[in-house]
Amino acid sequence: VQLQASGGGLVPSGGSLRLSCAASGITLKDYSVGWFRQAPGKSREFVSYVTWTGRNTVYSDSVKGRFTVSRDNAKNTVTLEMNNLKPEDTAVYYCAMPAERHWTPSMRENDYIYWGRGTLVTVSS
Repeated sequence: VQLQASGGGLVPSGGSLRLSCAASGITLKDYSVGWFRQAPGKSREFVSYVTWTGRNTVYSDSVKGRFTVSRDNAKNTVTLEMNNLKPEDTAVYYCAMPAERHWTPSMRENDYIYWGRGTLVTVSS
């Protein structure tokens, strides 16, 4: 199983980016997918997750109202739309999956067993 996050880059404060998480070796539609981020010098933190059905989403308070997570099961991808970006959003962003199909994870890192390579998001002030 391999996950790959992509779409990061450098944007000005207030800008937008769309991150994608693609999977290989597994059918993403059966799994909830989470997004986490790690800022320089800080520990990794939860950002959002979407359940395997796509009907339920959860966001951290710091991104609620600005970020939107969605999925396209036909394309085997999950997207994190990030709007009104702030310098404090600067981090490496990771997508992750739990081990169990049709299971709703929490915001805890330990619920996720598969982690993709991250993508760097830099927001300039």
